[in-house]
Amino acid sequence: MSPATPLPPIAQAATTYAIALGSNRRGRHGSPEREIAAALETLGAVVARSPTVASAPLGPSNRRYANAVALIETPEDPAALLVRLKRIERAFGRRPGRRWGSRVLDLDIVLWSGGAWSSRGLTVPHAAFRTRSFVLTPLAGLIPQWRDPLTGRTIRQLAQSVDRKRPRD
Repeated sequence: MSPATPLPPIAQAATTYAIALGSNRRGRHGSPEREIAAALETLGAVVARSPTVASAPLGPSNRRYANAVALIETPEDPAALLVRLKRIERAFGRRPGRRWGSRVLDLDIVLWSGGAWSSRGLTVPHAAFRTRSFVLTPLAGLIPQWRDPLTGRTIRQLAQSVDRKRPRD
């Protein structure tokens, strides 16, 4: 009888995530645009990325943001990926503080190919992504036909609706 040949480990299938990146404060890499570029390298497994765009701040910050969106592939579930993203933010100098204040780096899970997820304070799709043109416009350039798992609308449709002028009352 010959010894059993061990089976190769089962590889977990990679899932695709859309990650929003934002910065409005200089860090050790330099300008907010350079912080975004360094963060993209640190993320790893980036399969596509948008150009970096400038946007007005939300909330009390008075500094403009540099924003981008990246698609990454990883076998991590959303909770594990969030832990890794928070670790990267801290390594770039992000500290707990005022909500919507200035920051060296902000990384958010916007969407993932697994649909919707909600667990321990994390909700995917990101709760506010449908109202943020600085996320939707770059995202529409990467994955225009990807559908929001909650509304069924494509990213292109969401981007068009957020940019549409609202009638005045």
